[in-house]
Amino acid sequence: MKIDVTTPNDGQTLWVVADRIRFLGGLAGSNLELIEVEVPPGSGTPPHSHASPELFYVVDGELTVRHFAAGGPPEVTIAGPGTSVCIGPRAPHNYSNDSGHPVRMLVLIESSLVAFFRDIGTAEPRAQPDFARIGAAMQHHGIETLTMAA
Repeated sequence: MKIDVTTPNDGQTLWVVADRIRFLGGLAGSNLELIEVEVPPGSGTPPHSHASPELFYVVDGELTVRHFAAGGPPEVTIAGPGTSVCIGPRAPHNYSNDSGHPVRMLVLIESSLVAFFRDIGTAEPRAQPDFARIGAAMQHHGIETLTMAA
């Protein structure tokens, strides 16, 4: 049996727009992988959905998570340290860091989302995201952006 170890000084790190993602490894025999995400103040994702579930565990900071139910205002959860948020398959959601402090969370995801992050990640943070590249990767990986009614 093999044992893999990722220390604080290793593990591939990529930037997805302003968020820093560090790949920590996966479980042998499954399609589950663990990543560490650092979300700076003001950063977040647009409302979206995808086939794979996600499990967020907030280590530091305060993350705002929104679930967009049909026909109503979003359900808002403020997740502080020690809080886990499970997002089911195809659940329309987003997250943002609305605080003035960085958020650090562990996220358990399927390998399909890891592939998406690897496709759009860069070695350094980008001042101007390549939205065409991100959009093409979203389409390729089955991630749908939600259009919000005004």
